[in-house]
Amino acid sequence: MAKLSTKEIIDALSEMTILEVKELVDAMKEAFGVDPSAVAVAAAPAAAVEEGPSTVDVILASAGANKLAVIKLVKDVTGLGLKEAKEVADNGGAIKEKVSADEANELKAKFEEAGATIELK
Repeated sequence: MAKLSTKEIIDALSEMTILEVKELVDAMKEAFGVDPSAVAVAAAPAAAVEEGPSTVDVILASAGANKLAVIKLVKDVTGLGLKEAKEVADNGGAIKEKVSADEANELKAKFEEAGATIELK
């Protein structure tokens, strides 16, 4: 017997009625001694927990003691002028909004290395 691909199985299931799917689940319980619906229910919350927000905001909470290095980083990262970068360093605020979690973590590491305190929201 030829092995069915996942796509072929999904296609076959999509053509079945609810009653036919229930009968298939019951047959799988009997044949394999496992309840496939329990496995699917148990796997769903784990997948939901692993997924975090797809984008985050990088917020400068405090410039710290080495404000000049932080101003330079703000200027480089945001493209702001010197005056605007200094205002962000003095008052805090958003450095970048809606960036990937990886990029946000990289930015956080750079700013923390310069002595700043960063929040990811």
